[in-house]
Amino acid sequence: MNSPAVTLRPMREDEYEDYTTRQEVEYVQALAEIMPAEAATEKARQDRAQFLPDGLATERHRLLVAENATGQVVGYAWVGLDEPRTRATDTAWLYDISVEERYRRSGYGRAILAAVEAVAREAGATRLGLNVFGRNDAAISLYQTCGYEVMTQQMAKRL
Repeated sequence: MNSPAVTLRPMREDEYEDYTTRQEVEYVQALAEIMPAEAATEKARQDRAQFLPDGLATERHRLLVAENATGQVVGYAWVGLDEPRTRATDTAWLYDISVEERYRRSGYGRAILAAVEAVAREAGATRLGLNVFGRNDAAISLYQTCGYEVMTQQMAKRL
């Protein structure tokens, strides 16, 4: 499938709160599958405070809006320009990628991912890391078809 063209631009202040609120809701929903809802909500809040302490101005983080060829917003990406645990600058980190509902299954995820990879390369990274929840089959498929490999894996069984 050929990916449509996208352009990434910096997120504006008026877009930031809506994006982070929506991203946090989705993150809490995913976390709630592996921990109690209250703990998931608290973890999401702690992670946002830890990784985006200065919001859009957080150093070495890029919050990006993806627009298609006609200027319509088709998705978003949040990339850190270093690895979150080690702070190694040779590995950028994809914290979030999302495609607006009406544009899903149209190649925009692949296009946004490729554009984020270019941002990471331009910043000097030679790798782009990410985490994906095990039940997110669409994302896993996207990453695999784009050449991403499993580096670590956690497993659990409900008892």
